[in-house]
Amino acid sequence: MTNWLFMSTLAIILAMVYGWAFKVLPGERWQIICAIPVKKRADGSWQGLNLTYYGLFNAMALGAAVALVLVLTGASGVAPGVFAAVMATLLGCCLPASRIIARWVEKKPHTLSVGAASFVGIVAAPWLVLLMEAIAGRWMAIRFESMAVVAALMVGYALGEGIGRLACISYGCCYGRPIAATPPLVKRYLSWATFTYSGGTKKIAYAHQLEGQPIFAVQALTAVLYTTSALAGSLLFLHGRYAWAFFLCLLVTQGWRFVSEFLRADYRGDRKISVYQIMSLITIPYGLMIPLLFPFVGGRQPDLLAGLRQLWNPAMILFLQVLWIIMFVKTGLSEVTGSGLTFHVNRDRI
Repeated sequence: MTNWLFMSTLAIILAMVYGWAFKVLPGERWQIICAIPVKKRADGSWQGLNLTYYGLFNAMALGAAVALVLVLTGASGVAPGVFAAVMATLLGCCLPASRIIARWVEKKPHTLSVGAASFVGIVAAPWLVLLMEAIAGRWMAIRFESMAVVAALMVGYALGEGIGRLACISYGCCYGRPIAATPPLVKRYLSWATFTYSGGTKKIAYAHQLEGQPIFAVQALTAVLYTTSALAGSLLFLHGRYAWAFFLCLLVTQGWRFVSEFLRADYRGDRKISVYQIMSLITIPYGLMIPLLFPFVGGRQPDLLAGLRQLWNPAMILFLQVLWIIMFVKTGLSEVTGSGLTFHVNRDRI
């Protein structure tokens, strides 16, 4: 009962957030949070550094994903130190990869890709967990269910990427095709699922001149599918079905990544099947073999309340805050847009 209550509450909160976000984020108002003056110009104005909602929603997505992983691993009896070590190491690999691989694929210096980061994470996570298991067992006499950690990471990833689609909506990237250019089935059954973007600094406007046109809302569909898989995967996890939770989130996220790129209009490389799609196809058979590395040991049933108590810990809260700040700074400082600022005194208020 507790598991269902927790997941139902989370689902209701996310549904309300998504309902608001899908309605307002395509608007021009929801791209730039603020501009910081950094250098004065000859004309007396200031050159501004833009902070974006793209960074804010990415930071929220990472915070939610890591918090969910913490709750799930805590519910399965994984020590907080093991959790923190795994997350810090994994993010240390994935965050640089999101830029390096995207630059290689798209031949652009100021870009990043969650698909690239997820590929590296899915490939590296099992081996990282095996390494942590060996270190923790040998040097600290700590034992934990390795498959539980891998499954929790996959479930958290699904939630994080689902919420992270809000960042793409606000920035106008990862956008779908004009609804008139979508396949017949999409036009027939999903013609109502559209965004109409406004604002010349949105990527969809300057990259493909699609401002003001009805665009298939592929980011919204991705957010709903991934979030639903994360919630269902969490329930499976909390009932001790670690491998099934892992399989569900793996197949939904990577399968949809392959399919959804055929519905997108943004540049993903010069091939008909992009490098990101190839990565997603590779991760599916690779992921299906992962449980073979972690034979199920059995033991205690996951305890959601224990996981929530682990989250309500000053050290873990600070850890989440640090990750939030790092992600916001890393992805929120816009390198593509600029601004000019002027200041004046309101004489009528002196």
